Amino acid sequence: MKYSRRSFLRRAALTSAALASVPAIVSASIPGKKEKKQLSLPQKGVILFQGDSITDAGREKVKELPNNGSSFGGGYALIAAAGILDIFSTLGFSIYNRGISGNKVYQLAERWQKDCLDLKPDLLSILIGINDYWHMRNGKYDGTLEVYEDDYRKLLNLTKDILPAVKLVICQPFALPGTTAVDGTWVEPVRGYQDVAFKLSREFGAVWVPFQKVFDEAIKRTPAAYWSADGVHPTMAGAHLMAAAWVKSVLG
Repeated sequence: MKYSRRSFLRRAALTSAALASVPAIVSASIPGKKEKKQLSLPQKGVILFQGDSITDAGREKVKELPNNGSSFGGGYALIAAAGILDIFSTLGFSIYNRGISGNKVYQLAERWQKDCLDLKPDLLSILIGINDYWHMRNGKYDGTLEVYEDDYRKLLNLTKDILPAVKLVICQPFALPGTTAVDGTWVEPVRGYQDVAFKLSREFGAVWVPFQKVFDEAIKRTPAAYWSADGVHPTMAGAHLMAAAWVKSVLG
């Protein structure tokens, strides 16, 4: 397909404008504080990203190395981790991604020893929930919202029992209507899963990352498909936005 120079420039301008708006979107969605938080982790601390395909983002699952691009995949976790390693370059953090595509909460629990507890994270970030709804919706899972809450609470209790000093980050599951997989009928049921995740973040004293709020602000400026083609998995721009929101939420 041939594009005119004018068409190319128009597309480039729209892309640049959308990316330039990321700081404004995050600032509008996540109020800043007068004093930025300091990531109070020990020298050579361990940070772990956990979740489903959104966190997985195509990472390799054989070596699963810390601070390694192949072991992080191409999503928000890679971008956020790179930012943390830049900001805290003298502290020698080891950052892991152990997200696995398709996971629901009970599947996190099945691999939690190897993929969390054995790593002894000082900071643990979890994004989970959209598959607990989506797979129930399409008939591939018989879980309910109540099962999601019970499974998630048990997982967090187990984690805090074994790693009482771990700092938790709980991320809001999200869905963007008007895309190839998500329509308006998702909004209310997904909100139930979001409410549970938020309740647990307060119950366990976790940092809350409001991804849905951030995307809702983003689609006021650029169509939903720009941020996520199917409404669940972020595009490159969506991953950049998520990483910016994560860092802002964790660091202030």
